[in-house]
Amino acid sequence: MGKRIGAGKRGRSPGRTAVLLGAGALVTGMLAGCGSGGGLKINVYYAPEDSFQKVVDNCNKAADGKYEIVYNKLQRGADDQRLQMARRLAAGDDAMDVLGLDVTWVSEFAEAGWVEEWKDQNKAAATEGVLQGPLETATYDGKLYAATKNTNVQLLWYDDRITPTPPKTWDEMIAKSKELKAQGKPYSIVFTGAQYEGLVVFYNTLVGSMGGHILSDDGKSVVLDDGAVKALALLKQIASSGITDPSLTNSKEDDVRQTFQRGDAAFELNWPFVYASYAKEKPQDVSHFKWAVYPEAQAGTPAKTTIGGYDLAVSSLSQHKPEAFEAALCLRNAENQKFSAINDGVPPTIESVYHNDTPLDPSKPASADNPNMALKYPMRDSIIDAIKDSAVRPLTPAYQNMSTVMSKVLSPPGDIDPKATADKLREQLNDALQSKGVIP
Repeated sequence: MGKRIGAGKRGRSPGRTAVLLGAGALVTGMLAGCGSGGGLKINVYYAPEDSFQKVVDNCNKAADGKYEIVYNKLQRGADDQRLQMARRLAAGDDAMDVLGLDVTWVSEFAEAGWVEEWKDQNKAAATEGVLQGPLETATYDGKLYAATKNTNVQLLWYDDRITPTPPKTWDEMIAKSKELKAQGKPYSIVFTGAQYEGLVVFYNTLVGSMGGHILSDDGKSVVLDDGAVKALALLKQIASSGITDPSLTNSKEDDVRQTFQRGDAAFELNWPFVYASYAKEKPQDVSHFKWAVYPEAQAGTPAKTTIGGYDLAVSSLSQHKPEAFEAALCLRNAENQKFSAINDGVPPTIESVYHNDTPLDPSKPASADNPNMALKYPMRDSIIDAIKDSAVRPLTPAYQNMSTVMSKVLSPPGDIDPKATADKLREQLNDALQSKGVIP
């Protein structure tokens, strides 16, 4: 999640107002794409990320005048980002070259024919050293349609003054939470329980951890098997056992972070951005802020935690595809992934970057003012372990429709009736899957 706003967070479709805004953005973007300074411009459309312009500057320097990459900053909300790019591409706008896609959009844009397949040398460069889970998010129908820029995966966070060692299973964590509650200590298990994508991510993790499936492997039919039903039962148990925060059904990522940071919870399930926030706001206590991989839903079977992140795709309408592929590869190469990880809190997709402990300024020793990966990512081994046993969200062009359905049916999680809820999900997901509509 990091400092980029909207990464992996999607609510409802924006509606008429957003359509009008999208039309306005189309005109503005077309004008911007022409460039006013002469020379070849490669237009990159990407989410707001604090230090991404520096990455762009690095790649422009590397291009040595061959072209100039222009960072076109998208809206803060993920829904708005997707809507603007989809509408412009549907309108035939060829001013967009490199597209920053949330990991759940790649299938959709590929099915629509809006992004180019990565082949040959470009594919080899884009896949070298990339962890398997993130790589799956850039793939559709057996082909690579994007290069992974950054990934994300949730961890279990706890205070070792309350819980000296982390629970290894959900049964252990629920029992410990009840024990702490009886002792009058912070006891809550906090996670993203509001009716939005965060709840879908949490459920998808439970499904994967139970060995279940929501869709078939090819993404073309609804399965919702026994593992998915068991995940519904576990979600209901967590939400209805008196061990969650009263604000569960309104809790999104930052609400969860704040609840734990105030000392009102024992266990937090959230993205790694919470570590930097805790270190900044409670430096006197950060040595007690610990982490572990997600608890197992089935004892002896590692949890499969849902991946987030962003990928870079090349628009099929781009008039400068060779340069666009080259620019995209630079923007997400190992050195720039490390820079973005340290400065913007977005975990790398290239495994070797996690172990690169050269500080940002290699001429000086690592320090708080000149950090390296070890300082910024003390939890890096747990991140890698979680990614290697991760789950991706269903790879289907209809994912946005599916997400809307699932968040609605799963909310509030305390009211879930596993069998009845599963039947309702099957029916409504079947309907959602029939939609090929890329634009809501």
